Amino acid sequence: MIPPRLYIAVDTADRAHAERLAAAVHGYAGLKLGSEFFTAHGPEGVRAVAGDAPVFLDLKFHDIPNTVAGAVRAAAPMQPCWLTVHASGGREMMAAAVQAAHRGEPPVGVLAVTVLTSLDDGDLSRLGQATPSLDQVRRLAALAAEAGVDGLVCSPREIEVVRAEVGPDLTLVVPGIRPAGSDAGDQKRAATPADAVAAGADILVVGRPVTRAADPGAAARAIAAEAG
Repeated sequence: MIPPRLYIAVDTADRAHAERLAAAVHGYAGLKLGSEFFTAHGPEGVRAVAGDAPVFLDLKFHDIPNTVAGAVRAAAPMQPCWLTVHASGGREMMAAAVQAAHRGEPPVGVLAVTVLTSLDDGDLSRLGQATPSLDQVRRLAALAAEAGVDGLVCSPREIEVVRAEVGPDLTLVVPGIRPAGSDAGDQKRAATPADAVAAGADILVVGRPVTRAADPGAAARAIAAEAG
């Protein structure tokens, strides 16, 4: 299965709603299923909602290396195209995740999350991070590349910096995508689909502009067309 360029963030614990969204966007986008849905419904829910759609399992594993490797092995039977780990877990943790993910059949792509798109410099300062968010993103991206991850999750404004840091081979996955005229919500570093693709994004993640649209299928189709 070739992963699509667009994934819809199905951030809900309501399985019926998730199933309706999955049906609406089928053929236009994959499904990003995260902690809210997974905690409520587990692996069986992922399989039931996804069907034959590509799945991006966004659980952002962050623990000691052995535990993360075990979690990745446990996730593999759900056959996600992608799963996520926090780059701040360190090089050994990310390398353990990659090793476990690549032993699966089919292998699973590992994406490292650098700095959450809901955080800005002020938030990082309050967390004790003295340097700007862009410096932290660059540092974590380099560490993730050393660990052998398949791609990175970064905000639209960080695409060019991350690409320069890690080179052309890693997949860049970009959340915080908002079509022109839509509310940025809690994404503090957002961009339109066209802007993100022009900057070098490989995969786009869109949530509320699709999930809260009157016609989610039409919204997903329009964004997929804009992404190219």
